[in-house]
Amino acid sequence: MATAPRPRTTTRDPAELTRRLTAWLGTRLPGARATGVTVPASNGMSSETLLFDIGHPRPPVRSCALRMAGDPAAYTVFPEYDMARQYHTLELVAEHTDVPVPRVLWLEEDPAPLGAPFFVMERVTGRVPPDVMPYTYEGSWLHAASDAEREHLEAATIGLLARLHDQVPLPAAPFLALPGQGDALHRHVAAQRAYYAWVIDGLARSPLIEAAFDRLAELWPREPGEPVLTWGDARIGNVVYDGFEPVAVLDWEMAAPAPREVDLGWTIYLHRFFQDLTTGSGQRGLPGLLRRDRVEARYARLTGHTPRDMDFHLLYAAVRHAIVMLRIAYRRVHFGEAAVPADPDTLILHHDSLRAMVQGTYGKR
Repeated sequence: MATAPRPRTTTRDPAELTRRLTAWLGTRLPGARATGVTVPASNGMSSETLLFDIGHPRPPVRSCALRMAGDPAAYTVFPEYDMARQYHTLELVAEHTDVPVPRVLWLEEDPAPLGAPFFVMERVTGRVPPDVMPYTYEGSWLHAASDAEREHLEAATIGLLARLHDQVPLPAAPFLALPGQGDALHRHVAAQRAYYAWVIDGLARSPLIEAAFDRLAELWPREPGEPVLTWGDARIGNVVYDGFEPVAVLDWEMAAPAPREVDLGWTIYLHRFFQDLTTGSGQRGLPGLLRRDRVEARYARLTGHTPRDMDFHLLYAAVRHAIVMLRIAYRRVHFGEAAVPADPDTLILHHDSLRAMVQGTYGKR
């Protein structure tokens, strides 16, 4: 991510999308037109985003963002994109919590208008800690902030997780239940095993990921705890901030019932991932941000729930991220941007740290 060209994210034609979006918008808001349609340079590698304004005397909102299912021709990151699931998750969070999410406007499940299902939401103004180059690198706005400003951002962000987990009544979200047998954690991990099987179908396996799954079985929590609605992609790179205050929580495609620690592990580990990239390049990064001990203590104060089995959940986050990284690497191979090495584990950007986590030496070096 920080050391390689950004992978191709779409094969769709922006001009054709603009024409078709304008035609569709007129069916929802007669007389309206889409103006200023842009595809962000930072567009994600899962579902795609279009930004546009509504030209109309009385639009529901002026500036919009459209999230569209990934283009199958672009070797998608995930096997399926359920846009209705994401749309209804945003509705659910808005209805039951004070966690800030963009207001959703329209859901289109028919792929005919744009070539894939999509939904439209309000566009929230602010800034997001970047992935490329990572916010931990010198030059990012978060790196340039003061310790007090970063402390405020961290506290406010962990507060988002605490309120999400405490406020959403899980029975209100039956559409988010994962298939399979057993408790929520068993189903969550089973879904990741199925995802890994899909990623390597017809391709080289990853001995490292498989060893990590074996290690997870050894570390399995005796009492996983009651499930809550987890955000899934819980990291600061998916939050829009006004200054250092969260104003919109984005990217709900991985939301699912799971123990609270699934989100906490992801939040802590994804920062570690970027921090490791940064120190590996010779920079200091942001070692004081989102430290495990502080995140756990802050979350416990806010919720009354002391995080447990975090060695398991940090490793689980690293495994989940490794599967995504492997898929992205195989997509680069698909587009002729890379070749498969003799050791497929080296396609995983954080293979050294994941191996150390499996061996129990990560953080002890």
